[in-house]
Amino acid sequence: MNDAAAAVARAHRDEWARLVGSLTRRFGDLDVAEEAAAEAFAAAVARWPVDGTPRNPAAWLTTTAQRKAVDRIRRESTRDARHREARMLHDSPPEPRGAVDDDRLRLLFVCCHPALAMPSRVALTLRLVGGLTVPEIARAFLAQEAAIGQRITRAKAKIRAASIPYRVPSDDDLPARVTGVLAVLYLVFNEGYLAGGPDTDPVRQDLTAEAIRLVRLLRDLLPDDGEVAGLLALMLLTEARRAARVEGGELVTLDAQDRASWDPDLIAEGHRLVRERLAAAAAGTAPGRYQILAAINAVHTSARDARDTDWSQVVALYDQLARLDPSPVVALNRAIAVAELEGPDVALALVEPLAPDLDGYHPYHATRADLLRRLGLDTEARAAYDRAIVLTGNTAEVAALSRRRDGLP
Repeated sequence: MNDAAAAVARAHRDEWARLVGSLTRRFGDLDVAEEAAAEAFAAAVARWPVDGTPRNPAAWLTTTAQRKAVDRIRRESTRDARHREARMLHDSPPEPRGAVDDDRLRLLFVCCHPALAMPSRVALTLRLVGGLTVPEIARAFLAQEAAIGQRITRAKAKIRAASIPYRVPSDDDLPARVTGVLAVLYLVFNEGYLAGGPDTDPVRQDLTAEAIRLVRLLRDLLPDDGEVAGLLALMLLTEARRAARVEGGELVTLDAQDRASWDPDLIAEGHRLVRERLAAAAAGTAPGRYQILAAINAVHTSARDARDTDWSQVVALYDQLARLDPSPVVALNRAIAVAELEGPDVALALVEPLAPDLDGYHPYHATRADLLRRLGLDTEARAAYDRAIVLTGNTAEVAALSRRRDGLP
């Protein structure tokens, strides 16, 4: 898909997901579905500026995509069965909706098939449903673009080779697939929370709002799932701070944000969900990753002033998270909290060994730069800021990091 078509796809993100899901279920081929949808958006780029945007863009895209899919299948003479199915396209009865009524959430569950390995499942779903580009997915996975492209290609190949059915998920399917769905929604939200592309807004509310909407629907489906509730709380408490995150074109760190501009309703709802999960933990239900992350955000949003933050509790929660997810990213975030509790020298000693795993991760270099600056190691701090600026594509973050670097003696 070219850049212009991708821009239209982002503007009609729900239609992209609906088209890919509908065509995949109809023809049983991800490549046909994705190519037909991409061609429909490319046609929109070419025709809408000349003919004007149609009264019903969704219907126009659907009709065009269906025709593109039929044309491709007709060109492939070996697919006689699908050709016959394509000719009956408009005569086919509507497919039963199953357990999930929302089109986009349904497609998430359809793509998160347990026969696929979790990384492939998540990457494929981010591409087809989340509408993220391969570079955006690569940033989410801290991986090379080529590796992500190969992962998506292999996932499609496995679907074809194993004849994995793209049927509507039933109630019994949901528990086996919910982990992958949550991972996708978390990564989509993160891309909106700190957009990585240089040509996008620093904070993409379209992505964060859609992720929250889908998690709310998921909570209605699975009201007893603690991780669904935890992810919703995490998103709400993060989204509550959105208005304070960018000022004058610069990203504002948590300690410097105007807390009076935080959304009190979202914070109250997030805190209520966290309290519910704490009560469940007290009753013997161990919290998962998203519940612990939500609890950390609850500590931050409970403090009227950054100086009132209970950093010992934050570190304790990161200790708990590290037992579940002993990843270098968790270790980095824990070190940031340790810096507030025990000082930047102690934190730097924790950060330095993470270099082999996080050298391509810009928050690692931004964190290290800040710790070096606080220790008066200005030359090393400047080099770390330079590395972080090169690695981040977020314009507001580049501006903030550049100002801090330029303010060094």
